[in-house]
Amino acid sequence: MLRQPAVAGLFYSSSAEALEDEVARCLDHSVPPRPAIAAVSPHAGLMYSGPVAGSVYGRIALPETVILVGPNHTGIGPAVSVYSEGAWQMPGGAVSIDRELAQQILARCPHAVADMSAHQQEHCLEVQLPFLQAVNPHIRIVPIVLGFRDRAMCHAVGESLAAIVSATDGAVGGRPLLIASTDMNHYESDAVTREKDRHAITAIARLDPEGLEAAVTDHQISMCGIAPTLAVLHAARRLGATGATLVSYATSADRGGDRARVVGYAGFTI
Repeated sequence: MLRQPAVAGLFYSSSAEALEDEVARCLDHSVPPRPAIAAVSPHAGLMYSGPVAGSVYGRIALPETVILVGPNHTGIGPAVSVYSEGAWQMPGGAVSIDRELAQQILARCPHAVADMSAHQQEHCLEVQLPFLQAVNPHIRIVPIVLGFRDRAMCHAVGESLAAIVSATDGAVGGRPLLIASTDMNHYESDAVTREKDRHAITAIARLDPEGLEAAVTDHQISMCGIAPTLAVLHAARRLGATGATLVSYATSADRGGDRARVVGYAGFTI
């Protein structure tokens, strides 16, 4: 059960050596890494969102296992798809699935289904792996993608993940880290995108899932990963977090893209 890369050579270099250099240029080590409950990281090509993701991963002391929660862009598979065993191949080596933790999620999380189909061509979690491998070469993962935005489902997933993470207190390797993967507003001007994203960023910083959902709806923010972000905000609050820190924000225009049609990227530690 070895998943092959879907976007190597497109979103990041397919050469292990070139990818290592690419990630090293993005990682921000200006602040000492600290343990975290959760994080929010973008998932565009590293040439665009890499510096924002690098600002997040450079600030986190990674545990042994990370639970990755992202959106299902392809529409394939169940509402809550858990890749439950095996490994994901990357140019720098394979990343193992934490099978025991995945089984706990399947047993306790409503709607969760063991499924590989939703992950085969999905990029949002794959592009987190070069950073995770660079910071902790022995990292293990549990990849989850959510197929649609549903308030009750996001709340239930978040509550279940919090309960599972809480049950690992005192375990060797520490609590698993929760990471929500999302990009922000899509394909409007740089000025409009920054103004729209400001509303979403304010809600995330307050750990306010209800406020985030209202901001996205009221301001028509095309935030692709709102469902995983809502779930992780619910989980973080249950785990005792009181706020999130915006560590970096940018748009694709900051990396040389067209300012008339951009995508926003925000990175948070919680």
